[in-house]
Amino acid sequence: MADVENKTMVTIEIDGRQIEAEVGKNIIEVADGAGIHIPRFCYHEELSVAANCRMCLVEVEKAPKPLPACATPVTDGMKVMTRSAYAREAQKGTMEFLLINHPLDCPICDQGGECDLQDTALGYGKDVSRYQENKRIVKDKDIGPLISTDMTRCIHCTRCVRFGQEVAGIMELGMIGRGEHSRITTFVEKSVNSELSGNIIDLCPVGALTSKPFRYSARSWELSNHDVVSPHDSVGTNLNVQVLRNQVMRVLPRTNKDINNYWIADRDRYSYEAINSEERLQLPMIRVDGQWQDTDWSTALDFAARGIKAAVDKHGADQFGALAAPTSTMEEFFLTQQLARALGSNNVDHRVRQMDFSDDAAMPAFPWLGQSITDLEQNGAVLLIGSNVRKDQPMIGYRLRRAYQNGATIMAINSIDYDFDTMGVTLKVIVDQMSMLRSLAAIAKVLGGDKQASLPQGIQSWIAQSSPSDTEKAIAKALKQNKKASVLLGNASAGHCHAAGVRAMAQLISELSGTVIGYLPEGNSVAAWLAGCIPHR
Repeated sequence: MADVENKTMVTIEIDGRQIEAEVGKNIIEVADGAGIHIPRFCYHEELSVAANCRMCLVEVEKAPKPLPACATPVTDGMKVMTRSAYAREAQKGTMEFLLINHPLDCPICDQGGECDLQDTALGYGKDVSRYQENKRIVKDKDIGPLISTDMTRCIHCTRCVRFGQEVAGIMELGMIGRGEHSRITTFVEKSVNSELSGNIIDLCPVGALTSKPFRYSARSWELSNHDVVSPHDSVGTNLNVQVLRNQVMRVLPRTNKDINNYWIADRDRYSYEAINSEERLQLPMIRVDGQWQDTDWSTALDFAARGIKAAVDKHGADQFGALAAPTSTMEEFFLTQQLARALGSNNVDHRVRQMDFSDDAAMPAFPWLGQSITDLEQNGAVLLIGSNVRKDQPMIGYRLRRAYQNGATIMAINSIDYDFDTMGVTLKVIVDQMSMLRSLAAIAKVLGGDKQASLPQGIQSWIAQSSPSDTEKAIAKALKQNKKASVLLGNASAGHCHAAGVRAMAQLISELSGTVIGYLPEGNSVAAWLAGCIPHR
């Protein structure tokens, strides 16, 4: 009996194939792993099991009725038939029910060509409907400027609802009503505002939720796909940019479970609209007699080169400087610093929001997270310092929410009380910029920083003058008692007027508590450091 209870693997049979499966896995997970397709609408491996579409019904030997593959755990010796006449009849019956109220919008629906319902209906549907009554019609709601609703098409899979509750952490959509009157909607008249809201468009297996900016602009089969990485933050979210006639039409997530999983932030999804803006410059411009004029690239580059040379000849190379945006590419960073140094100047940088550079010599080779992105989910405690992580690095915010769901204590020290409810932040210190250093010193004092004789005089003075509050004591305790914990410095800490002091105090807290210290820098900052786009290296 004990051997059975301790068993971690079982042997099952699916469509005549013997398969080793982990105890606790559902039939659909095992089938997917073995490359056996079972139709589904409500199931998604990153969401909880709802089993409400019933499309994945399969035949299981000795079971009195078809069973949903997404909600049936495997057992040793189980025999599953996904394509038997019995299973196919159940799947076709489910499809017939789903199509009872579904409108024939395929010719005008944006989901056409990539619609799960359309594809599955081709394999499991009938070419004639026995249903003679009027179809149900659902009134659409305006849920914001990004997501278009056609809720008559909705099949109530609840993927969008579960995504909001479980992944985004904001219950913005829900199902109300009963029976035929059930519908997905917002509970009150408001828009969907989550920084990850656009992912419900990708999750929707029909055309009930589509992209407003993309609406009626192109067909999926017309678009060419290009793999890129997000330029907006330091996470490196994997994106699929879809192009038609040399114009970006939409941006979709590219699955990478080590970075962004299946999701992307709305900023990554919709920022392409700026690329297509009519206000963008199409040609270089130079100023002639006080007026801006269009010109060609050769003329513009020659004009810039002559201007730079004249300035260096007149004022000296040390008066020349070059700034690169933190969202630049690594090649741009490298060429920028090469240009400056070829002219004899080290005045090159990308840290356009930083004021305090006094600790440049003590900085690491490059500011990084200190661990893999997926490792964040395993942390027992995380302290955010000067970070609005939900807006600055939304996919890091998603990982911290996963850590919170795993039982982690998420804490924050900020100058602004940001909305961190999705991450369950209860221990937070909201202070002005000068008081932030005092708060960090108080945490260090609780951890024993006042007993460190080798600390710089300035750090010792801050610690000696601090008086820890109950919240600061609780933060120190949470960091110390968890075997795996992190201290993360955000964009606001980099722009602090005493950023060097904040970094030094955070480093001390990390050392005293035995935690990982990590940085959440802007854009492509890591590449800038590696390419030498900084003055001191």
